[in-house]
Amino acid sequence: MDKNNFKQPRLVVFSTLFPNAKQPNAGVFIRERMFRVGQHVPVIVIAPVAWFPGQAIIRKIKPHFRPEPEKVEIQQGVTVYHPKFFCIPGIFKWLDGYFLALSSYFFMKKIKAEFDFNIIDSHFAYPDGFAATRLGKRLNVPVTITLRGTEVPHSRSKAKRFLMLKALKSANRIFSVSSSLKQHVVHLGAPANKIQVVGNGVDTEKFYPVDGQKVRKQLNISPTDKVLITIGALVERKGFHRVIELMPELLKQHPNLHYLIVGSAGVEGDWTEKLNTQVKTLKLEHNVHFLGARPPSELKEILSAADVFVLSTRNEGWANVILEALACGLPVIATDVGGNSEVVSDSKLGTIVEFDNKNELKTAISTAMSKNWDKNYIIKYAQDNSWNKRVDILRAEFEKLI
Repeated sequence: MDKNNFKQPRLVVFSTLFPNAKQPNAGVFIRERMFRVGQHVPVIVIAPVAWFPGQAIIRKIKPHFRPEPEKVEIQQGVTVYHPKFFCIPGIFKWLDGYFLALSSYFFMKKIKAEFDFNIIDSHFAYPDGFAATRLGKRLNVPVTITLRGTEVPHSRSKAKRFLMLKALKSANRIFSVSSSLKQHVVHLGAPANKIQVVGNGVDTEKFYPVDGQKVRKQLNISPTDKVLITIGALVERKGFHRVIELMPELLKQHPNLHYLIVGSAGVEGDWTEKLNTQVKTLKLEHNVHFLGARPPSELKEILSAADVFVLSTRNEGWANVILEALACGLPVIATDVGGNSEVVSDSKLGTIVEFDNKNELKTAISTAMSKNWDKNYIIKYAQDNSWNKRVDILRAEFEKLI
């Protein structure tokens, strides 16, 4: 092998949350980031899927429980492997890091012989980062961990916090998608000198303003009606219910207000039925529209049909969808959690509100609906946060590691 090849990073992206044919919207933000890195250096993906004896029986009761993708997929020219890892549901989830490492070792060793990777790039400190650091030691390969937000809820568990910190101390390099997330883990005891903040970016070739009237017409929404939108998994954390409960009051101020909900069940659960029940109870069937999960190629049309993007989330690392909404010219209302205030860093881009403060959220939405926003300013800000700048930083750091 040519000597120069040893100087080039050869990455295995290691994550249990990655898009596949059965879950096309799971971990899209990881693919967006790392496939762009893959345009410059060799990359393959190992995305283990949870497995437990008898889970096929559980799937008869819960059809969406742990869907099993093909063992190998080719996505955008990149090979994505889906080996199984032993995972006991319920109270034993804190053991996932150990089982993930044990279940993946021989497969990783086989891939090392074939692909000769020299960096394991893992996403989320636990269980993925923990397993990756153990695999890195056995395979004599440096490991990076990207903090993406789950580190906040994991830190509330004594066991997960201990294992998460063990992983962060063992990693060769840590990337954090936001400054607030970096400070969170440093406060817990993670080494600050290993952590570099590299936020996510936006693909401005996919997200830009278009004519949204076609979507409005399909939903029987008038061109003059006001439209709110949220995109995300239909889980408690994302806070769709917090917006829905404000709709009756908001309709008094904006009688022709509509709320578009784009998304479906996520890895954290499925609140579809609860949200539908809430809408029916409040008699909002005419004003709240469930559009289901949509591929990224359709999102710019849907976003362009709206006036304001809202994300009443309980926790985030760095919400890509905020930048995507801004790229389509929408002002954003978001809760002051995670990196939201780092993205919506200017009052010309939207408003940051206190989490679970109903009055503040309602006022912010109502004000945003009445305000004349400078869309060109909003779009320009998003364009200045494209992926290219992020990828250059990541490439440089990967090169340093080898």
